[in-house]
Amino acid sequence: MKYLLVVTVVLVAFWIWRQNRRSASDETPKAPPKGPSVPQIMVSCRVCGTHLPQTDAVAGQRGAYCSREHWAQAEQA
Repeated sequence: MKYLLVVTVVLVAFWIWRQNRRSASDETPKAPPKGPSVPQIMVSCRVCGTHLPQTDAVAGQRGAYCSREHWAQAEQA
């Protein structure tokens, strides 16, 4: 009888520990699975030489720029 009580207490403690572990892991946000990313075309700013993706660059008649300030500085001059 004594062993049955000890086994019951151990099982209840294990069950409580598992429940707390599951609820803690449910609260953390899951990151989406990372697959291979698509390579992007990189360009450099004509004023400062900073490399950035072509989709983030400001396009001008003389080339690509990292910001509107550099675009205005090079294109308006």
